[in-house]
Amino acid sequence: MPGNRKCICIVGRTGGGLRLLLVFLNVLLLLSMVPGNRAAASGSDVARAREILTRIDDLWRSTSSTATLKMVVKTEHYTRTMIMESWTKGRKKSLVRIVSPLKEKGTVSLKNDDTLYTYLPKTDRVIRLTSGMMMGSWMGSHFTNDDLVKESRLADDYEPEITFDGGRDGQKVIEFALLPKPEAPVVWGKIVIVVRAVDLLPLASRYYDEEMTLARTLDFLDIKEMGGRLLPAVLRMVPADKPGEYTELTYQAIDFGADLPDSLFSLLQLRRM
Repeated sequence: MPGNRKCICIVGRTGGGLRLLLVFLNVLLLLSMVPGNRAAASGSDVARAREILTRIDDLWRSTSSTATLKMVVKTEHYTRTMIMESWTKGRKKSLVRIVSPLKEKGTVSLKNDDTLYTYLPKTDRVIRLTSGMMMGSWMGSHFTNDDLVKESRLADDYEPEITFDGGRDGQKVIEFALLPKPEAPVVWGKIVIVVRAVDLLPLASRYYDEEMTLARTLDFLDIKEMGGRLLPAVLRMVPADKPGEYTELTYQAIDFGADLPDSLFSLLQLRRM
């Protein structure tokens, strides 16, 4: 990097990704199954489920998107709030910039193709993160780097199976179990996703480690129309081993289809922002 600009490449432990931010799914009913019971999925069921997984991966994206978000991080020792702006273009370009508080203002996370960078304005440093760091905490929250930039895709990395279809807590829901494909570079041993049947919108996702122990739960709350779409406006992540802690990500505004130049998603743009 020219002049006094510094770029640090950090190598982390090998790991996979997950798709944060995220994580949902559903299927239309062409299944001959008794509500509430398991049933073997036909080829058409699996194909349909994969289509819905792809739709879920892109629920907050479209061809492009711009958004303003609030993130509240609650831990045993502190509560902190951040306001962020984000931009996405297709599946390969994402940019998240912190607007406040002042301490983190100007910090930017950039994904361009398969590379993730973090820019720290106070030290004027650009840190390149490796794929093994995607599961690390983003800005001290309970979301991972991968959740924020959505590196991995559920439809590519997991095989879905419908495990429940019927009434639960006063509404009709469909539940899926996602098991990783043998070659998929992921860390979760299983993901269970619950959606409401009426519109295929996500209600909750539960993430299990390789020992099939619950690691974290993501709840989708406050479903409303935003940017011309019906979306959960609030995503609340709760770690299983620290039930008193959580991170709540609230979409304050989101728009889709903006004409965003590729130059926005560049290392040079990190400092300009």
